[in-house]
Amino acid sequence: MHTIFPLLQAVGGFTRDYTGAWALLGAGIGAGLAAIGAGIGIGRIGGQASEAIARQPEAGGQIRGQAIVLAALIEGVALFAVVVAMLILFKF
Repeated sequence: MHTIFPLLQAVGGFTRDYTGAWALLGAGIGAGLAAIGAGIGIGRIGGQASEAIARQPEAGGQIRGQAIVLAALIEGVALFAVVVAMLILFKF
């Protein structure tokens, strides 16, 4: 708790340099979290689709198609998050 006080005092007199540094840090963390989230989401989709196909092989084609669509939607959201992070990065 004692380490927060110097940080709060430093933020009280922030300049444009501080703002840019925080923006770059936020952009990096945001892009990383988007990539991690997309990886976890697509991994779960793949695992659950494999399990569903193993349980019901006759529905394999339909399950596979839905899994591909869901993976594409997750990739789209992750790409959007990375693009927003890059816009923040290049603004500062």
